[in-house]
Amino acid sequence: MEIFTSWPSWAHAEAPLSRALPGATVNDLREAVAFAGRRHGMQQRPTGRPYLEHLLEALEVAVSGAGVSDRDVLVATVLHDVLEDTPCTEADLAQRFGPEVAALVRWVTRPRGGAKADHLASLAKAPPRAVLVKLADRVSNVQELQRMPWRFQRRYYLETVSSIVPLAQAHPWFARWFGEWRGRWRRVERWPED
Repeated sequence: MEIFTSWPSWAHAEAPLSRALPGATVNDLREAVAFAGRRHGMQQRPTGRPYLEHLLEALEVAVSGAGVSDRDVLVATVLHDVLEDTPCTEADLAQRFGPEVAALVRWVTRPRGGAKADHLASLAKAPPRAVLVKLADRVSNVQELQRMPWRFQRRYYLETVSSIVPLAQAHPWFARWFGEWRGRWRRVERWPED
């Protein structure tokens, strides 16, 4: 199973992106990474690592893993958490990166006060391009799930299998990756009792 952690900063991502994508797309991604960095500020992942690393991992998954080259999908992948986790608005995104990027980010954003399970269920109706954003996000989140406390592992694994893996079936690379990931996790599907 391939792990995507080789782009912890823009400096690490820029050269491989420049080899894979048109210059205009790379420029837009540079701007999106800077924008996300300012918006997320000092936020950290549950592991204590800078939040921007997660956004770059998701981008690496999309480009290096799934071979996505769609500019709007890639920019939305970098920006996928700004509506949920920062004061940024959909109008801000639309003005800066275009209405399509804003719409993709809205699709993957849980409404404030909304139940996570309801939001994940709603993704079954999402456009395929929005699903790609969510799948890249979730690969980043689960690729090193074993580093998290076991209760979190169990909850997140079960949520991924029930809500995300079905979405991956329409996208061959993601279906294969999640299949390998699930195979690796079958040995730990029985966690300690509470």
